[in-house]
Amino acid sequence: MNAAEKTAQTLKELGVSYVFGVPSGNWVDYLEAISRTEGIEFILVSNESSGGFMADVCWRLTGKVAACFGTYGPGACNQSTGVCCGYLDRSPMIAFSDEKSEDMLNRITQMNIDQQSFFKSITKWQTRLKPDQVEETLHKAFQTAISEVPGPVYIGLPQGIGAEKARHENVKPLPSKQIPAPGNESLDKMEALFNKARKPLIALGITSIRSRVRPLILKILDKFQVPVVQTPMAKGMVPEDHPLYAGVLSHALSDRIDQTIQQADLIVGIGYDPVELNYEDWIHNIPLMHIDTILADLDKNQCTLACEVTGDLKPALEHLAGLAAAKKNWDIEALAQRRNKMFADLSPEEGKFEARTVLAGLREMLPPDGIMTCDVGAHLHLIGQAWKAFSPECQLMTNGCSSMGFGIPAAIAAKLSLPEREVACITGDGGFLMMAGELATAKRLGTKVVFVLMTDKELSLIRIKQDRKNFKSYGTKLFGESYVSNENFFGVPVLTAKTTEEYQSALKKAFAAKGPVLIEAFVNKIDYEKLILR
Repeated sequence: MNAAEKTAQTLKELGVSYVFGVPSGNWVDYLEAISRTEGIEFILVSNESSGGFMADVCWRLTGKVAACFGTYGPGACNQSTGVCCGYLDRSPMIAFSDEKSEDMLNRITQMNIDQQSFFKSITKWQTRLKPDQVEETLHKAFQTAISEVPGPVYIGLPQGIGAEKARHENVKPLPSKQIPAPGNESLDKMEALFNKARKPLIALGITSIRSRVRPLILKILDKFQVPVVQTPMAKGMVPEDHPLYAGVLSHALSDRIDQTIQQADLIVGIGYDPVELNYEDWIHNIPLMHIDTILADLDKNQCTLACEVTGDLKPALEHLAGLAAAKKNWDIEALAQRRNKMFADLSPEEGKFEARTVLAGLREMLPPDGIMTCDVGAHLHLIGQAWKAFSPECQLMTNGCSSMGFGIPAAIAAKLSLPEREVACITGDGGFLMMAGELATAKRLGTKVVFVLMTDKELSLIRIKQDRKNFKSYGTKLFGESYVSNENFFGVPVLTAKTTEEYQSALKKAFAAKGPVLIEAFVNKIDYEKLILR
């Protein structure tokens, strides 16, 4: 085998099914090798950043690592946005990029930058591939990527080595790194604090999803009658119709969530990762008990860290679930009234075609196990609270990285990962303009996705923030008054909707179609102004 063939074969053995990217001349050896290797596929995307977004989603939905690729200089720079998303949203991936040969690496030459340094702040490990160390390098990269806290690794591909002969390597699979169990002393302290607390409040974060402790969390809630809040990316860990559900932090109507938070006498962070939202932004001066795989990151001048339980979440939660403590003193009826009032206010108003109307219509059409991806913008803040997610994989967003452009490639990757599920995407017009080219990818692959574009012709989230500071609206207009919708984008049909009736008709046609369809919904912006950034 040459190095490219060895790379493709080793990736397959490690369980990598997809490599997403835009090819280069140097990559053609790897393309050829991948095309001859059954079980692994290269997916051409329109923008290299999409490759990282798609690799991220493949991991979230299948637990299998995917890879992405970009060429020298500008390709790697584009790719870095998607890689950064994996880094801050805690998704492992293998990021490949062309690099100059050894003799040209430090020369001034076309498209050449120091990519090892460039990727250092957004990957867990960086290296260059050598023909005699292909398996060793890829095995180490794989283990590094999936170990706690998971994230991307970067491998530079020096120019020309793909065609070089690879050396035989006797590399054995590396043993998986086990997360250690928490110490007995911290468990004892956790027990004492929880027993003493009259109104503990559980806060779930993204680590709780990958730790697969959902049944334990539900058991703890039911046993002790403790309410729960979630970070946006932990949506679905506790469904919105659960009697102890209190809401999502930092999204629409978050002032209502704060009414519950302020009644607590102990915050119990379970799998809480501050990459989404720092503790000190919302817990006031309430003592904190942090249960996670790593130490808490917080401002101790603003927060009281009463207890820290680090290590594998499962034994810690089994210990908590086994306590003999009585039910806590929460007023569950009052909690239900707050929750019901919040969801009532998030429901669409009759006779108006607003963002809430769009969400409610799609939620009604998408099956309970359907997957909805969304982009970043004002609509994300509404989705975070209003959208009902029945399990964590049913609603995919980026909140650690919060990059615009995530929604469309994420939906394509979701359909590739779980083709038996219905998939939809909601994007604003700002994010759509960044990733419209990926509709060509969806059309070429034949991925049946319903894309819903909420058009309000501006960057609404920024404009609302300007309003809150009494600034004039400036620099946020996306289109002029003469804007008209397209009939299709790259062969993907476009259905327009300006009324509830038109939207409902478009949804039925889109879900009945055999390929991708875009629904452009022209929405009233008043929803955002009333409901978000509170």
